[in-house]
Amino acid sequence: MATDKNKQVIYLPLEDVESEHCALIVEKGLARLKSIETHQVELNNRRAVITVDNTQAVAEAIKAIKDLGYGVSTVKNTFPVLGMTCASCAGSAESIVTYEPGVVSAAVNFATGNLTVEYLPNMTDAAKLQKAVQSIGYDLLIEDETKQQETLEVIHAQKFQNLKIKTIWAIILSFPVVVIGMFFMNMPYADPIMWLFSTPVVLWLGKDFFINAWKQAIHRSANMDTLVALSTGIAYLFSVFNMLLPEFWHRRGLHAHVYFEAASVIIAFILLGKLLEEKAKGNTSSAIKKLMGLQSKTVIVILPDGTQKQTAIEEVATGDVILVKPGEKIAVDGIVTSGSSYVDESMLSGEPIPVLKKGSEKVFAGTINQKGSFQFKAVKVGKETMLAQIIKTVQDAQGSKAPVQKLVDKIAGIFVPVVIGIAILTFMLWFVLDGDNGVVHGLLAAVTVLVIACPCALGLATPTAIMVGVGKGAENGILIKDAESLELAKKVDAIVLDKTGTITEGRPEVTGFKWLNNDDAASNVLLSIEKQSEHPLAEAVVKHFDGIPTPALSGFESITGKGAKAGHDNDTYYVGNKKLLAENNIIIDDQLQIQAEQWGSQSKTVIWFLNSRQALAVIAISDNIKEKSAQAIQEMQAMGIDLYMLTGDNEATAKAIAEQTGIRHYKAEVLPQHKAAFIKELQQQGKIVAMVGDGINDSTALATADVSIAMGKGSDIAMDVAKMTIISSDLTKIPQAIRLSKQTVATIKQNLFWAFVYNLIGIPIAAGILYPINGFLLNPMIAGAAMAFSSISVVSNSLRLKWKK
Repeated sequence: MATDKNKQVIYLPLEDVESEHCALIVEKGLARLKSIETHQVELNNRRAVITVDNTQAVAEAIKAIKDLGYGVSTVKNTFPVLGMTCASCAGSAESIVTYEPGVVSAAVNFATGNLTVEYLPNMTDAAKLQKAVQSIGYDLLIEDETKQQETLEVIHAQKFQNLKIKTIWAIILSFPVVVIGMFFMNMPYADPIMWLFSTPVVLWLGKDFFINAWKQAIHRSANMDTLVALSTGIAYLFSVFNMLLPEFWHRRGLHAHVYFEAASVIIAFILLGKLLEEKAKGNTSSAIKKLMGLQSKTVIVILPDGTQKQTAIEEVATGDVILVKPGEKIAVDGIVTSGSSYVDESMLSGEPIPVLKKGSEKVFAGTINQKGSFQFKAVKVGKETMLAQIIKTVQDAQGSKAPVQKLVDKIAGIFVPVVIGIAILTFMLWFVLDGDNGVVHGLLAAVTVLVIACPCALGLATPTAIMVGVGKGAENGILIKDAESLELAKKVDAIVLDKTGTITEGRPEVTGFKWLNNDDAASNVLLSIEKQSEHPLAEAVVKHFDGIPTPALSGFESITGKGAKAGHDNDTYYVGNKKLLAENNIIIDDQLQIQAEQWGSQSKTVIWFLNSRQALAVIAISDNIKEKSAQAIQEMQAMGIDLYMLTGDNEATAKAIAEQTGIRHYKAEVLPQHKAAFIKELQQQGKIVAMVGDGINDSTALATADVSIAMGKGSDIAMDVAKMTIISSDLTKIPQAIRLSKQTVATIKQNLFWAFVYNLIGIPIAAGILYPINGFLLNPMIAGAAMAFSSISVVSNSLRLKWKK
C-alpha cells in the first residue's frame, strides 16, 4: 500500500508485545530511527505500522525491535531461480524481489542459482514473489509444500504450542519442589533435590525473561520481563548462596532458608498465565478470523470459449466472468450477468433474510449463494473487495486507541520503574526495622512486590474491551472505524438525520396508480414513452410496468420542465405534470382530480398520463420510508436523544415524513453547507452530536459531527468520511451501536478499576504491611498465581461483551 511514489506502509507482525507498556517501549525504539517516517504500535493487532521509503529501513526497524527483546514474525526461504544466464540476471531478480512490499532482505546467488529471501508473511508470500520474478522474464521454483505458506496464524499457533510445552514442563518440574519445600523441608538432601528440579525451570524454561530483561536494561528500559527476571533471579541466587554457604547464616544465629520453590513456581505460574491469556486473546480477535474465513480460496472462471476453469482466488482479474453454484461463497465483488438466485448477505448487513440477485445487480465477496446458480462479472478483486475493506477497517479500529487509553499509556510508562523503586524501598525498610531477619524478610518481600505488580492487567484493560466491542459491531453489521467514536457514542445526546436514503429508501417508487378506464394498450404506450424519457421519475414508472410489451412510437419529444410526448396510432400521448393539462385543454375526470389532490396532500409527486383529449391516468410517486425507520426513531427518542431531520426537500414533504416517523424537529430546503452549520450550532449548545447520512452532500456534515455514521448503501465518499458505517442502512442499528458503546465503556471502566485496585491492595500486602499486625507475609508463589489471575480476569471480563445483547 503506497502513500506516494516511493513510500510504503509496512505492517510488522510483533511477538511478545503483551501490554501497553511493551508497546510504548517498541514505539520509543522506532522513534529513534531516522529512516522511518511514521510509526505506530497496534497492541490489539500485534503489529507495528511504519512508513518507509526503502527495504533497508524495514530491516533496521526489525533489528531495533529485536534488540529491545521483542520479536517480528518473518519467514525465511530459499527458492531456485530459473532462466538466469549471467550475473546481471541475478542482480535483476534480486532487485525486483527486494522492492516487493513486505520483503525484509533478498539475495540471489548466481553460482547456486538460489534466491534467499526473508519476508513478512502478512504482506507477501511465495506466489507473489514468483509473480514479481516472472514479470522480468525469470521464474521461481516453488515446491508444493511451500505453496501453503507459513501464515501469521501458523506462526502464532507454533508459538502457542511452544508456550504450552514450556508451561507443562515448568509445572511438572515445579511440583516436586513445592511438595518438598512445603512438607519435607527436613528430609536428607532436600535442598540439592529442589535445586536440581528448579534450575531447568529458571535457567531453561524461564531464560527468555532474563534475555529480554537484559535487552531492556541495555536500552535503559524496563518491562514485565524485568520484574519477573529480578524476582526469580534474586530468589534463585539467594537460595543457591544459602544452600552452598549455610554457615554464613548459622554464624549469625539464623537458619539458612532456600526459596527454590518460589523461583520455579513463579515462572510456572507466569507461563501458565501467559498461556491462558494468549488463548483468551485469541478469542477477542475471533471477529477478524470469522471475516477472513468468509474469503473463498478458489473460483470457477468462465473462459471466452465457454469452458470452465478452476482458478485460485489470487489469480482472478477484473472483468473475469465467474460461475457461482448453489451453496457456494461469492469470491469477489461483481455484477450479475446471467441467472438469478437468493444470496445470504447477513455477514454484511446483519439481516438474516436472503436477497434476490438478478441481472445487473451487485454481489459481494463473502456472501453465500442459496439454491440458484448464476454468473457474474468481477468488478473488485483482492484488497478492493468490500469484504477486504471491512477486514481492514475492523483491524484498524481494533488497533486504534480510545481517549481513556492515553491516560493508561502514561501510567504504564512509569509503572515498572515505580514498582522497582517500591521493591528496593521495601527491602531497605525490612533491613532497617526487622533486625536479624531483616535481610531474609526484606528479600522475600521485595521479590513478592516485583512478582505481584504486573502491568499486564492495566495494559490489557482498554485494548481487549475495544477489540471485542469493534468485533461484535462488525458481526452485527455495524462497522466501527476507530476506538474514539466507539467510546464517544455513549455520550451522544443529539442525532441529525438526513432524509433521503437514511430515513427513506432514497429511490422514488410508484406508490399509487389510478386509471380512468383499465386500458392495457394505453399502459403499453405509457411504458414506451417513459423508457425514452430522461426524467429521474420516469425510471420509477419503467420499474413498475417493466415486462409488458412496448409499441413503436413516432415523434418522441422531451418537454423541459413539464414532461414528454410521443405519437402512436394517429394520436398524441403526454406524460408529465399538471402544466401539460392546462396547455392542451385536457378534460379531467372528477375521480382522477380527487385522487390527485389526495396524493398531493400526502406530499407525493403526481404525474399525469393523457392523450390529446382527456386525462387517462394519474400516478403517485414517492420515496418510501424504510420499514424500520419509525421504530428506530422511537427507540432513540426513548433513550433521551434529541432527533433532527434535515432535508433539501420541500416543507410539505418534510412535514409528512416527520409526522409519519414521529420526528419532533425537522428543517426543509436545507443546503449541504447549512447541515454542517446546524451541527456546529448544536455543538455550541454543549451537545455531543452524531450525524447520520448517505450521500456526497452529507460528507461535510459527517466530518463536522462528533460521531459520524454513514449508511452502507450510500456513497463511497460518505463511508470514507464517517467513523461508523451501518452496512444494511437499517436505522435500528444506531441504538444498537449506542448500547454497544455503553457496554464497551462500562467494561473498560470495570477492567481499569480491578487492575488498579489489584495493584493498590496487592503491592502493600506483598511489601509486608500486615506483618506487624498478624505476622502475615505473602508467599511469592501465591503472588505469582495472583498476578496471572489478574490478567486473565481482565481479558475474561472483556470477553463477556460478546454475549451481551
